[in-house]
Amino acid sequence: MIVRYFRAGRGTFGVLVTIGVVAIGLLLGRVVASSHNPPVPAGPQPVAAYQGSRTGQWLIEADPGAADFLLTLRYTADRWQSNSSRSVAFEQLQGLSRAQMASGGSPVQFQIVRDAGSFNCEGWFKNGEGSGHFAYMPNPRFVSELVRRGYEAPTDDQQFSMALHDVNFALIDGLKSQGFERPSTEQLVRMGTHGVTLQYISELKASGYDLKSVDLLMRMRDHGVSAAYVKEMAAAGYSQLPAEELVRARDHGIRTEYIKELSESGYTGVPLDQLIRIRDHGVKPDYIKDLKEEGYTGIDLNALVKMRDHGVRPLFIKELKDMGYSNLTPDELVRLRDHGVTASFVQRMKDRGFTNLTVDQLIRLRNSER
Repeated sequence: MIVRYFRAGRGTFGVLVTIGVVAIGLLLGRVVASSHNPPVPAGPQPVAAYQGSRTGQWLIEADPGAADFLLTLRYTADRWQSNSSRSVAFEQLQGLSRAQMASGGSPVQFQIVRDAGSFNCEGWFKNGEGSGHFAYMPNPRFVSELVRRGYEAPTDDQQFSMALHDVNFALIDGLKSQGFERPSTEQLVRMGTHGVTLQYISELKASGYDLKSVDLLMRMRDHGVSAAYVKEMAAAGYSQLPAEELVRARDHGIRTEYIKELSESGYTGVPLDQLIRIRDHGVKPDYIKDLKEEGYTGIDLNALVKMRDHGVRPLFIKELKDMGYSNLTPDELVRLRDHGVTASFVQRMKDRGFTNLTVDQLIRLRNSER
């Protein structure tokens, strides 16, 4: 049997079949019997057999710390540049054996079958890693199944993107069953490119985030808010934060390591807003530790931010201490730094006979030189 696929128009595909009458009857019977699941292609074929198809590169390597493999599909064209990587189970690599993967070098042909379409792959495997080329074959039933579910028919580009990123009916139906607002076809495409999977949704839900907004879901995924991050923040004392606050915390570099180090420096239970503020202003645990070595402990967080903003560094404090100015308050240190009163200036004043000057006197003398 020879089957040739050709593009009949935007979002539609025609099938030209040269076949006997009996075979047509069998094919129609299979289509009717599978009303919900996309048909599985007959088996891997050489990439050259799919002339006119979209073609690209595949790469498979071990996924560190996981039983699955890391699959990368790369596709470049005039309007496209896609590099999609995700974990896949061995069972999804149809026609590929473990012996071929582990061999010292073996040519391979296999298929990656997804709801939106299949990727017919050929290439080379050696010692558990492989690479080669793929030819994409769209699943014509995918469009009708989407329409049956009430979605707008995807364009050819949209369907290809959904195949690349494995936007499947399990995800689409899962969104409905979990009460999400109905996404558009374009939003489904974007969910794929942003890496939103049914597993990600389920993990967030198990962490207490039963979201209904697809856009918020994509925003959380984009900004690196994983279920693990939610769990770590809760363990650090920041539980049941609104989703947008989690995104904000992640954007501003709030990590549990930072919270832990602050706690070890004596700053516990810091409100999230203040935590973000001191992180943004560069108040790091190392800075607090260095100040402590100069005798400054338990400083108010707002004072720490002010000192950091005005350039009060531990070396500045040490040099003033060496000149006899110990136990200066944070505000006095900031004022001296703002007015350019340094240890070298103090030494110059001493050389002129000015000793035991107050902070105000030092500042006036420094200003008089300008």
